[in-house]
Amino acid sequence: MAVHLHLDCIGGISGDMFLAALLDAYPEARPQVDAVILRLAGPGGGPGELAIDVHPHANHVFAGTRVAVRHPHEHAHRTLRQVFERLAAAGLEAAVRQRAEDMFRRLAACEARIHGVDIDRVQMHEVCAWDSIADIVGAAALIETLGIASCTVSSIPFGAGRVRSAHGPLPVPAPATSMLLDGFRVVDDGQPGERVTPTGAVILCHLEASQAPLLGSHILGRQGFGFGSRQLPGISNVLRALFLVPSGGMDQHGLSREWIGEVAFEIDDQSGEELAAALETLRATEGVFDVLQSPAFGKKGRSVVQVRVLCALGRRDDVATACLSLTTTLGVRLAACERLILPRRQVTMTVDGVPIRVKLARRPDGSRTAKAEMDDLAGLAPQQRRRLRRKAEELALQNSDDNDA
Repeated sequence: MAVHLHLDCIGGISGDMFLAALLDAYPEARPQVDAVILRLAGPGGGPGELAIDVHPHANHVFAGTRVAVRHPHEHAHRTLRQVFERLAAAGLEAAVRQRAEDMFRRLAACEARIHGVDIDRVQMHEVCAWDSIADIVGAAALIETLGIASCTVSSIPFGAGRVRSAHGPLPVPAPATSMLLDGFRVVDDGQPGERVTPTGAVILCHLEASQAPLLGSHILGRQGFGFGSRQLPGISNVLRALFLVPSGGMDQHGLSREWIGEVAFEIDDQSGEELAAALETLRATEGVFDVLQSPAFGKKGRSVVQVRVLCALGRRDDVATACLSLTTTLGVRLAACERLILPRRQVTMTVDGVPIRVKLARRPDGSRTAKAEMDDLAGLAPQQRRRLRRKAEELALQNSDDNDA
């Protein structure tokens, strides 16, 4: 089941705090983390003494877990390619490796921009030391193991002062961290020091963490508290992780209930050809369910085209950006909509040698309906198309009745 993770940055967030919070909530996931660390430490993967220590910890009003990475001391200057080679040598599962590569690629892009060099030439220091590599790969393993599908995060503490680095003292938040946190809501709670590390920030980016209100009904499941190594005056240096799952999402008629995003705008100054091409591109954009357009009259009696884009809620901001890039509109309206979905499935029926996809749905009154996919019949003569469509739908309903019996 898809799990939603909410992160409460009481003290801040770092890679080891993230690991600790998730392992505090799910201690039974420890073997998965140990396994990827062991692979990193295996032949060609890394040093044999690479391991994590997990132990209970308490500070102020909270009790939870701390994670420390045991690793050799080194002054490593690694390129992105070298990091990817080490990940490949470790023989990680494909999904875990892809997550880890995404995080390192984001870090490298920030470092490249900061230093003004190509991403393939940038030399990464602290973020590619063995402890950071272990944090990122361990985080990738836990995200995959626990089935984390979405994430929200509280306001992020900004911090203050200086932090030591291979480049000398750097302002807090460090340049790579502040670049990764672009667009996130931050807060100055008066506590000095580094509150968010680059590894903590890149985990948030990889999870596409949102700070929008959590919509829909959920059940609060487990929670964990992960401590950092620093002591903060007056508060716990802890990250709280809350795990939520949808509360069934079904109504009394067996209809699925979910929240989706909507992006709406009007166009009165773009040619029909250009707008049609833009909307086709929008339809192919990741996370878009449908693009609807209708004629209307706008200000000064102008003819306008009203556009509504329905999309996955977590992709709404990206879809809005695409709308602003592909069309001439100067602004869009964002909304969240709750929708009800009939139970449905797709089957393929072969009629006269023609495979035809048919969508079966169950209505609230218990009846079933079938709808053939017209794209599979597009090349046929109209009379043949109608005959095969009816036959495919009848066969699909008959098979559905037989299976239910």
